[in-house]
Amino acid sequence: MVDFDRRTFLVAGTGAVFATLTAVSAGRAVAAPDAGRRVVYSYRGLTPPAELLTKVSQGRVGGIIFFAENIASAGQLAEVAAEFRTAAKGSLALLTDQEGGQVNRVPGGPAASAQQVGASADPASAARAQGSAAAAALGGAGLTGDLAPVLGVHRSAGDFLDATQRSFSSDPKVVADCGAAFIRAAQGAGISACAKHFPGLGAAPAGANTDLTTVTVDLPAATLQSVDMAPYSAAIAAGVRMVMPSWAVYPALDAANPAGMSRTILQTHLRGRLGFTGTIITDALEAGALAAYGSTGQRAVAAVRAGADLLCCSARDVAQGDEAAAALAYAGL
Repeated sequence: MVDFDRRTFLVAGTGAVFATLTAVSAGRAVAAPDAGRRVVYSYRGLTPPAELLTKVSQGRVGGIIFFAENIASAGQLAEVAAEFRTAAKGSLALLTDQEGGQVNRVPGGPAASAQQVGASADPASAARAQGSAAAAALGGAGLTGDLAPVLGVHRSAGDFLDATQRSFSSDPKVVADCGAAFIRAAQGAGISACAKHFPGLGAAPAGANTDLTTVTVDLPAATLQSVDMAPYSAAIAAGVRMVMPSWAVYPALDAANPAGMSRTILQTHLRGRLGFTGTIITDALEAGALAAYGSTGQRAVAAVRAGADLLCCSARDVAQGDEAAAALAYAGL
């Protein structure tokens, strides 16, 4: 049994903090519903499956992540979110990616991309407006958390994050200022924010997408700490409630494990050196970067043992979440 300290998972509803992820104390057997509280489920189509609603009603789900295929309109999503909240016996995180620009799941903005925000005359002010617009869209649809902002410090035009306009800047101070402004605005409006993808994907070249393939960010530890992690220090100082580690490998920090499965990166750096005490939520467990790391269940166990609190099962398949929960229960996590 791995000792897992109590974590407070703050996911604000409209003006109210209502979710707490309570860790299991060491030495106590873990039941399947406890394990399921670590899992963020996904599903196909516009209508939530009856089996998923049942699991929610039994307190066996930590959250739901919504994708474009689940959303016909903000009004339709609000009805679905209300259905999940009604079914839930306790807290339930209702999440999506609302970054701005090309990555908006819910209609309503923000229209500006991170790149446009960072290049504006007043980047921090523009980022504040971006965070407010994201919160308005998600809050209006009944969601509680935004898996944004991206805090990658890109290195050159056309690299992985820059090509999709998902990086605020190649200047870590601009990224830090924009990220902190976005976070304060979103959370001030009642939507929990998530800084991603720790310790940073800014140096990933064009096409280096962990959703599809393995990615190695081969930078010196000193550079990772002084440049790529700098925006996360600012995000933590701003009170960010969630951090999502990347699935890239950073040989200077841990040559054997992707960040989201690395105790060194999550415990020594994120928790220890940077002092983050909020919720660590993984990127998609089905990512191509994890092809060499076993089944969904094996990946889930490895991530939680490294220090993850919540697991994103984003394959739009309830069975994926069930496999992760069953593996955690079997492992006593």
